[in-house]
Amino acid sequence: MTLFHFGNCFALAYFPYFITYKCSGLSEYNAFWRCVQAGATYLCVQLCKMLFLATFFPTWEGAVGAYDFIGVHYMAIAALVWMWTRYDLPTHFRLPVTVLLGLSMYKAFLMDCFVHIFLLGSWTALLLKAVVTGLLSLSCLTLFVSLVHSN
Repeated sequence: MTLFHFGNCFALAYFPYFITYKCSGLSEYNAFWRCVQAGATYLCVQLCKMLFLATFFPTWEGAVGAYDFIGVHYMAIAALVWMWTRYDLPTHFRLPVTVLLGLSMYKAFLMDCFVHIFLLGSWTALLLKAVVTGLLSLSCLTLFVSLVHSN
């Protein structure tokens, strides 16, 4: 379905220009290869975008109507990466964003170590992971909102 959607978007984006190019006198000025180059660039960018989204933002395969907590985590990481890569990030945001990004990246390892050290049961470990994910996400949301409103 995704590849079909990509083909559809590509056709809707470039075939009107291609038809206009062929029917008008523009083809006499040898601009066809510029159109091909723009189309190839668009193709590469969209394929990279699809690979990035499919790799780092997996789809929710749970029950219909259930809330996606795993995606609540990936969106927080994406927001933290966005904030961390900004060139105009205020200096008082750098340390909290870096700490939250590090905790988000190593959350699974740290949680597994914590569960193993304190010999927690599976339900307690699941509850602890949900609480930690919620706290990381709320902290990220607080930083994100304050950064967006400060600009």
